[in-house]
Amino acid sequence: MNKERVVIMGASNNPERYSHRALLLLHKHGHEVVPVHPKFSEIEGIPVVADVGLISGPVDTVTMYVGTAISSGMQDNLVALKPGRVIFNPGAENASLADALQKAGIACENACTLVLLNTGQF
Repeated sequence: MNKERVVIMGASNNPERYSHRALLLLHKHGHEVVPVHPKFSEIEGIPVVADVGLISGPVDTVTMYVGTAISSGMQDNLVALKPGRVIFNPGAENASLADALQKAGIACENACTLVLLNTGQF
């Protein structure tokens, strides 16, 4: 399996949240995780970035755990980041954002990061 640099939008320090579970599972699989949340400085010892616009360097995947009201405001920063793909997890789907990203040449899919990881499809 290729090791990826994965940005987690809406990362959480709450073990009950799927974004937290994804962070742990991505890390366990050897991926470099970049959690993004404006209120945390670290989660599970991993430094958190306050805003996607502050991320530099190549990104393979962005996995979205934020709703449309938040993700719609990220369009310009996500296009500028130029990730290889964006995964919209259940509840985070945003058709207009996905259209804009696809027009910029960024692949998008509505899928569950946890399922993809646990089934070897990530």
